[in-house]
Amino acid sequence: METTLIILKPDAVQRGLIGRIISRFENKGLKIVAAKMMTIDRGLAERHYAVHKGKSYYDGLIQFMTSAPVLALAIRGNGAIDVCRKLMGATFSSKADPGTIRGDFGIADAFNLVHGSDAPDTAAVELDLFFNADQICDYDRAIETWV
Repeated sequence: METTLIILKPDAVQRGLIGRIISRFENKGLKIVAAKMMTIDRGLAERHYAVHKGKSYYDGLIQFMTSAPVLALAIRGNGAIDVCRKLMGATFSSKADPGTIRGDFGIADAFNLVHGSDAPDTAAVELDLFFNADQICDYDRAIETWV
């Protein structure tokens, strides 16, 4: 079992896509173990995107991510990181395949709707930025044996 961080970015929230995007993850059999609606402050955005500091798009990314509320999610399941990344689609929405979140709902490359951790070590760091350990709920679902 893996747990990954997924952020529904300001464009997803502003466009009213929260339910439609969450359903993609749940329909796949993944389990939401934490959710937090929040407006990311500049300090958190800078810590979260520190690996991109110095790149041409960094300032715009920080401005975008702090511009409106987001929904941060901790999602758990077998191979959750890779599964979520496949569900999200290519980073640039214009290149994302139909059937993916970005391919179905996005067209702009600057606004790509969702963020997902790219590896287990990254997920651990990112989850710690957005959630305290007591905010992540481990629970059993009746469907677990069927997924």
